[in-house]
Amino acid sequence: MSGGSQHWIARAGQPLRGSIRVPGDKSVSHRAVMLGALAEGTTHVRGFLEGEDTRATARVFEQLGVRIETPSASERIVHGVGLHGLRASSAPLDCGNAGTGMRLLAGVLAGQAFDSTLIGDASLSKRPMRRVIEPLSLMGARIDSEEGGLPPLRIHGAQSLTGIDYTLPVASAQVKSALLLAGLYASGDTVVHEPHPTRDYTERMLAAFGWPIEFSPGYAKLSGGGRLRATDVNVPADFSSAAFFLVAASIVPGSELRLEAVGVNPRRTGLLTALRRMGADIREENATQQGGEPVADLVVRHAPLHGIEVDGELAPDMIDEFPALFVAAACAEGVTTVRDAAELRVKESDRIATMAQGLRGLGIEVDEHPDGATIVPGALQAGRVDSHGDHRIAMSFAVAAQRASGDVRIDDVANVATSFPGFDSLARDSGIWLAAGA
Repeated sequence: MSGGSQHWIARAGQPLRGSIRVPGDKSVSHRAVMLGALAEGTTHVRGFLEGEDTRATARVFEQLGVRIETPSASERIVHGVGLHGLRASSAPLDCGNAGTGMRLLAGVLAGQAFDSTLIGDASLSKRPMRRVIEPLSLMGARIDSEEGGLPPLRIHGAQSLTGIDYTLPVASAQVKSALLLAGLYASGDTVVHEPHPTRDYTERMLAAFGWPIEFSPGYAKLSGGGRLRATDVNVPADFSSAAFFLVAASIVPGSELRLEAVGVNPRRTGLLTALRRMGADIREENATQQGGEPVADLVVRHAPLHGIEVDGELAPDMIDEFPALFVAAACAEGVTTVRDAAELRVKESDRIATMAQGLRGLGIEVDEHPDGATIVPGALQAGRVDSHGDHRIAMSFAVAAQRASGDVRIDDVANVATSFPGFDSLARDSGIWLAAGA
């Protein structure tokens, strides 16, 4: 299903029951293809997310001369060309809706011998890239953009890169990752310091591919001039996708749901901490490791939630899960306040404004702040919500509708396919009432 006019109708359904597995982790899928392409040898990726964003990244590397096979759904075989084996593309490289893809590719392509142009869809073309252009320029990269640092990005090849010691002004795993990937091609050390620790997927995967790297929360350091060696990658289920079901089962009475083999990297699971502080009943079972990533089944039961304060301690570890948290807050007892989350203003939509607008349309009082919001819980009503083409907003309101007094129409939901293909059918299987329209 596609097209900007696509919408959903959602309403209160059944308690969420049974056992489900959400699709593979988007962040790990992006990086597995990238590092597999730059490695020497063949990388077998299992659990690859079949979303528009990750497919766009794979297509870009195919344009750059990398052979990628798809023997079955959620599986990729990447025939690496080595660090210096990419070939110039005569056409622009289309990242689609993937901010992760564009920012990380900027780091990779800054170190190539050829020129490249990165483009994206209408939404991505409005997202800020100056935050990655400026530090890459300090390393010696030459990147042109539209006014305000917006895509397309025109990356000049044959530049000599030098490692830098850089402190990020805003915590961002994507910017950190872009610098580390450029650092593979740079002379000397590339060191990144963060104001708050962010996801360490790139660091863990570089180590798995054999690149010497030092990292700890808020810090990463590597030297250029090495080699990446192919390795097989098993992608865990995506915590960001699991988040919608964690909230749904928490707020719908009678629910008990198992989410299988979810990635529980501590730099990703701020929402888990926040929900538990709100009183959620979520257990971790069958804990293991997959490709350096911690994985566990998450078993969630309905529980009464209460409002909390969420600030800079948790915000970087749950930046993609705030729309789901807003829904939990609307169904809790007592006020929830979110601070230190200004990054939400520059995601696929202004997620603070979009969630506030949508919740107000369903009868919930929300006061916006520049870096967050105050959510006053209440009875959710029937209504109509515009997701502004933001996949996480759309899915969050599908969850909110499970506590609404009537039908909730959610407009502009086509982009859900970027991160969670098949969300609607999996949601229905678990007990959520959701119907598609156009």
